[in-house]
Amino acid sequence: MATPTGNNANTTGKKLNVLVYSGSLTYSAWQLSRFLTDDFATGNGTTVDSVRHCLYTLRRLLAPYYAVIPVTGDMLLKEPWTTTCALLVIPGGADLGYGRTLNGAGNRRIAQFVRRGGRYLGFCAGGYYGCKRCEFEVGDKTMEVIGDRELAFFPGTCRGGAFPGFVYHSEAGSRAAALDVTKDALNQGSIPTNFRSYYNGGGVFVDAPSFADRGVEVLANYSEKLNVDPGEGQAAVVYCKVGDGAAILTGPHPEFAAVNLDRKAGGPEFAELVDALAADDKERTDFLKACLLKLGLQVAQDTASVPSLSSLHLSGVDAERPLEILSSLGESFTQEGQNEYLKDENDTFRIERPGAWNLSDLEDSLPGESSEPSEGIIDYKAIVKRLVIHDDLPSSKLTPYFNHHAFYANLRQYQSKSREGSSEFGSNLLYGEVVTSTNTILEKNTQLLRRLPHGFTATATIQVAGRGRGSNVWVSPSGALIFSTVVRHPVEKIQSAPVVFIQYLSAMAVVKGIKSYAKGYEKIPVKLKWPNDIYALDPDDQEQKRYTKICGILINSHFMANEYISVVGIGINATNASPTTALTTLAARYATPGAAPVLLEKLLARILTTFEDLYTRFLRTGFDRGFEGMYYEDWLHMHQIVTLEEEGGVRARIQGITRDYGLLLAEELGWNDRPTGRVWQLQSDSNSFDFFRGLVKRKI
Repeated sequence: MATPTGNNANTTGKKLNVLVYSGSLTYSAWQLSRFLTDDFATGNGTTVDSVRHCLYTLRRLLAPYYAVIPVTGDMLLKEPWTTTCALLVIPGGADLGYGRTLNGAGNRRIAQFVRRGGRYLGFCAGGYYGCKRCEFEVGDKTMEVIGDRELAFFPGTCRGGAFPGFVYHSEAGSRAAALDVTKDALNQGSIPTNFRSYYNGGGVFVDAPSFADRGVEVLANYSEKLNVDPGEGQAAVVYCKVGDGAAILTGPHPEFAAVNLDRKAGGPEFAELVDALAADDKERTDFLKACLLKLGLQVAQDTASVPSLSSLHLSGVDAERPLEILSSLGESFTQEGQNEYLKDENDTFRIERPGAWNLSDLEDSLPGESSEPSEGIIDYKAIVKRLVIHDDLPSSKLTPYFNHHAFYANLRQYQSKSREGSSEFGSNLLYGEVVTSTNTILEKNTQLLRRLPHGFTATATIQVAGRGRGSNVWVSPSGALIFSTVVRHPVEKIQSAPVVFIQYLSAMAVVKGIKSYAKGYEKIPVKLKWPNDIYALDPDDQEQKRYTKICGILINSHFMANEYISVVGIGINATNASPTTALTTLAARYATPGAAPVLLEKLLARILTTFEDLYTRFLRTGFDRGFEGMYYEDWLHMHQIVTLEEEGGVRARIQGITRDYGLLLAEELGWNDRPTGRVWQLQSDSNSFDFFRGLVKRKI
């Protein structure tokens, strides 16, 4: 095991997650990744619309610096989220529902997170929830809510509704509330003097100016007469210093964009409300940016547009390969007029056969197709995807951000040097400039998946709905290498070569692919974090030997026709400067001077051939001692002392993984950290490893 070992291997303190509370129900990773397109009921407290507006707006303002992730109450209660969270967001809904889930342990955890330097943002009901006391619709016995709250970031009362007419799940009480901004309190960014914000049931922070000596600042005031007594001032948005952290609480909904409001949801007056909000959209956005900056977050200078999906281009290392796939898929096509479609479980693809279209016409259509950004929340599932089959390599005009000629040339070169005779991984390639998710396209469309050959790979320049492990999503800025590969694992190998090891092989392929990318890359300090994340020594923090994540891997497997079909999704910070360090930065610091630059096409070819070499050997030998040695060469955890939370908080020393099923071996420690003789075997699918705190805990 190469250094660093034991507790000397630290990870960087960069916090890249913005967590948006979505209720008390637990969702699969797939459901979480589709929160912007599906009408899930979110459980206690939040409403679907509030969560969707939060995700839409925050992703536009914070990309590519943060992953904006919906998170459940169970996750806040049980998962180690605080070490990677930059901001916790509680959206609109009903704050009594939040309390049912989070009162007690959950709120203690949130309060501790903020006091220790974390950030909290509460919209509307999330604003009520962050106050010491809530008074809502006092005197109306059907809706009255009065009581103290545990978080108490604002040390006073939030009283509402600030305006009359509120009705749950209705636009009856909504309005374009006029706000006056306290520009002196927001000293970063472009700050408006006033603007109109969507409002529906929020409160006013009573006597807010009187709490100035307790770290409270008023960021915006209502400029209209209120329906309740506001005390001193008419505070609509407040900033509260809390220990080493801070919270911003709002009465209105500055995260609601007019483009996502249905003009037909109310009468003519609601359409006028939407028009008023649309007129002030830039001011609303600038105000929200200034609030995020005040909380210490890094905000995109230009609000990210939501890009339109582009064509998908299917090509091969030779002309016959894509035609064979086309022939295999043909029996599933449906004909509508002159067009052919593959209507699959998740997506519908319109098929463009070779020779059935004019190449120049296709090229001329691309600028209007892929460069015009879309506005508002998009139902990506409903969009028909254009699948173009090529019997020759796509031109640079068709795919300006991916050079197919360079990719296949590098693939052939690496294949020619393969010790295992690699010839399949990457030899069929699906590329899209802008896609939903490469994993989604392959794994969620069963008709397509069952007909794709072993080693088929999908890659993209931008993902708009990337998927990650558990509750995570991938941040996919320009310059990230994003791809998914199909691995068809024979059932007869299930004992000698268990399918669970594919996650380890893929992680090894990334590390060894980077180190063998070109001469001079051998000593780049990239390491494996159990079970399949890739970390690199942070070039900006070499003294502390801190490591930062540069790659995530997601694997989904299906059993079909006597074989396991796995879709291995990989996302690598390659040439992008955010959200963490990139391979280009690592190469500039650690590679031999004059080493070849990082090119995405070449890097993809190197990792795919390395992956195939490892997989082919694995089928022949299983995870033998030779594989075990290769794995430990780049492992972060050997002899690290951890806490096993689900085993009563016992201390244990990591000893490796088992060669039969890849279980994590943890040797229990007793008095003075002496082994007790007991060894725990932990599954990767059941346990998460919080490397920041040396904590192994059960996933939910």
